[in-house]
Amino acid sequence: QVQFVESGGGLVQPGRSLTLSCAASGLSLGYYAIGWFRQAPGKEREAVSCISSSDLTTYYADSVKGRFTISRDNAKNTVYLQMNGLKPEDTAVYYCGANLLRRRVLATGCAPHEHDYWGQGTQVTVSS
Repeated sequence: QVQFVESGGGLVQPGRSLTLSCAASGLSLGYYAIGWFRQAPGKEREAVSCISSSDLTTYYADSVKGRFTISRDNAKNTVYLQMNGLKPEDTAVYYCGANLLRRRVLATGCAPHEHDYWGQGTQVTVSS
């Protein structure tokens, strides 16, 4: 059974940092492009950042460029999202998913509907 587990969220003040982890079981994470997405109350799930399976090409939403960094450790079957300079507008539940349609991230972005094996998410709240 495939399972993704997101962790590392929490309540932080603006400007602080968090590192999210996405740990997979039941599949080899290294085969898939992986995406981080977030969903705020009343809003649709949106792409934050994605990383390709092999050449490690990445995509970042404009809103997080220069602040967030995605990385992967295939030996640990885990993908990370380092989030620096957090802002209140980053508040959301963060999810990771595996792209079932392509292994290489497109320059134009990564779509939630191409991903599956969503975990339960991890809440990130940025507030003073």
